[in-house]
Amino acid sequence: MDIGRRAFLSRTAAAGFGFTALQSLLRAGTSGVVSPLHFAPKAKRVIFLYQAGGPSHLETFDHKPKLREMHSKAMPESFTKGQQIAQLQGKPLICFGPQFGFKRFGRNEAEVCELFPHIGGIMDKVTVVKSMWTEQINHDTAHAIMNAGNILPGRPSMGSWVTYGLGAESSNLPGFVVLMSSGRGGQMQPIAARQWSAGFLPGKFQGVKLNSNGDPVLYIKNPKGVTTEAQKKTIDTVNALNQTQYEHLRDPEIQTRIAQYELAFAMQASVPDLVDMSKEPQSALDAYGAVPGDGSFASNCLLARRLAERGVRFIQLYHRDWDHHAGIPQNMPLKAEEVDRPTAALINDLEQRGMLDDTLVIWGGEFGRTPMSQGGNGRDHHIKGFSFLLAGGGVKRGLVYGATDELGYAAVENPVSVHDFHATMLHLLGIDHLRFTRKFQGLDARLTNVSGEVVKGLLA
Repeated sequence: MDIGRRAFLSRTAAAGFGFTALQSLLRAGTSGVVSPLHFAPKAKRVIFLYQAGGPSHLETFDHKPKLREMHSKAMPESFTKGQQIAQLQGKPLICFGPQFGFKRFGRNEAEVCELFPHIGGIMDKVTVVKSMWTEQINHDTAHAIMNAGNILPGRPSMGSWVTYGLGAESSNLPGFVVLMSSGRGGQMQPIAARQWSAGFLPGKFQGVKLNSNGDPVLYIKNPKGVTTEAQKKTIDTVNALNQTQYEHLRDPEIQTRIAQYELAFAMQASVPDLVDMSKEPQSALDAYGAVPGDGSFASNCLLARRLAERGVRFIQLYHRDWDHHAGIPQNMPLKAEEVDRPTAALINDLEQRGMLDDTLVIWGGEFGRTPMSQGGNGRDHHIKGFSFLLAGGGVKRGLVYGATDELGYAAVENPVSVHDFHATMLHLLGIDHLRFTRKFQGLDARLTNVSGEVVKGLLA
């Protein structure tokens, strides 16, 4: 059966599929379910630089001189009694002071670890949140809370929620893209595909993982002897069969399948251009520290900017080896070298292109690290207090928000939960998290679960 696209569309329209509905799946961009938006949006897109494994706030953005004074002394029981601890439970709890010096940067003289001079150089453009806290102390469930607001399987990720709410701006790239990298100096974190799952939302809102080296998407190129025209005829034929099945079953996932075949075909042309760095000036590559094709965090940051330029709504970079149960003095410099320059370069690049104001950039992991030592020179998982960086997208500039106690154990000033963070992110995108729900198992499910408040002190 060889049907052209026009014939396919007219047949499906006559069959009652709803010509307008199908066109909406195939046209440039799709609108989201929140229309009109609840608020005037500050941000149009999100780039989340996810540092998987849990960076130590005590060697990044939360200087604790008192902890340095207490180094090698017993951690006061008043801080830890009855508290949830991961692998140090039942073991002597010994204070482990900051392993590197801190310097002051920017108009507010924000303290940043000396390992991060490039991020220090942009402190007037970012907000440091020092009072993050989370609910789950082990990696997998902590990733689930950070990504989906819930540890239960089958819940949509935040990137899926955002693209479901706002829709897509691009017709030839996914609305939600995931990139991964790893480097030196840390225990590798396994990251499961469920972290970018659409859960109970329509499947077209699931994140699409692009490979950092080699072909960015499997089978992006046609086999030898298969022309673009032949490929298109195949897709039209398959979609016609899918349409016939839809007429019998009325399953909305079949509509998603039709749209995804069209998107996959469009990506065969758009993705090779996306990842072709040959048009980037050497000055840009040098600013990021990127080597095209090396799969590094730096190259992924540059690719994130290119994705943002092309209308991708939610871009998530996982840098996977921040789990430092040992060897912080040796390993933190390696991690800092990998992320410091490209993080600053991305924020500067977005600003120079006039994109920072409507792009929310986030830097952080699933939790922090303990003020107590593990294995002599490492730190255990820690949920009571850790740090995030935020930039652009309606967030204040040059702000240090919240604080942990004098030993960096718990958030004591303006604590920000993960649900608060999600509520604030959605607010910046023009969405009221309380009204942004989807019926699931008889309940009005939402990204922020049953709590969360917008952190108004972060808003510009």
